[in-house]
Amino acid sequence: MRFVKGHGTENDFVILPDPDARLELTAAGVAALCDRRAGIGADGVLRVARTERCAEVADQAGAAEWFMDYRNADGGIAEMCGNGVRVFARYLVEAGLAAAGEFGVATRAGVKRVRLAETGDVTVEMGRPLVLGASRTTVGGRTYDGLNVNMGNPHLACLIDDPVAGLDLGREPEFDREVYPDGVNIELINVVGDHAVVMRVHERGSGETRSCGTGAVATAVAAARAAGELTGAWQVRVPGGTVTVTLEADTSHLSGPAVLVASGVIEPGLLDQVMTPR
Repeated sequence: MRFVKGHGTENDFVILPDPDARLELTAAGVAALCDRRAGIGADGVLRVARTERCAEVADQAGAAEWFMDYRNADGGIAEMCGNGVRVFARYLVEAGLAAAGEFGVATRAGVKRVRLAETGDVTVEMGRPLVLGASRTTVGGRTYDGLNVNMGNPHLACLIDDPVAGLDLGREPEFDREVYPDGVNIELINVVGDHAVVMRVHERGSGETRSCGTGAVATAVAAARAAGELTGAWQVRVPGGTVTVTLEADTSHLSGPAVLVASGVIEPGLLDQVMTPR
């Protein structure tokens, strides 16, 4: 089976073409595929399947031909991935499965509209962030307050005074499991200028990643609220680059680069671990 490797601000993914939805990923197999020493290596897997062939999202088929079946690096199923959907859109166009311009992508968090610019950037409409109150996390013995933001998946976005560059995110930060029973993506944020922030993130199921698209939007929401704003454009700098988040009254947009870097064939030994025919 063939694969493609891509990334959005170094948040990287293995893309698996499966147009007829004939393959069933296993959690252990996805973890093996994402292993950076024994597998291909990635923060997650994007399975490309026709929406009408996938029962869980078949009701979205009228608005989006293709379904992004996203899995975290530990094999866990995720609702949405902002950088992932941008890379997914880049793949669809490069593979001739969609025309450049604007189109919909089906996800477990609903249909996301994407637009490819001539500059190479990909913009995705992320929907209206849902602010659910406050919570807190503990990192390296320090406790930080944050904003509970749902972007189709859960986030805890924390504006802090300590430099985020000095934090140890090698292990999962502590958080309130009653608030986040299915885990949470945790963003640690410094404001560094006018509508500009630096962010690091620990993603549930993947550990620290070089970028997180839904996390960038949650970050912008938290930063905007701290500044007494609800709308506007924010530059979010992550270890893997920079993305732009635009907050509007009833939706949000995420823009940034999406790059395909390699393609190849999964050898039988690894393929047997990854998936089984439906």
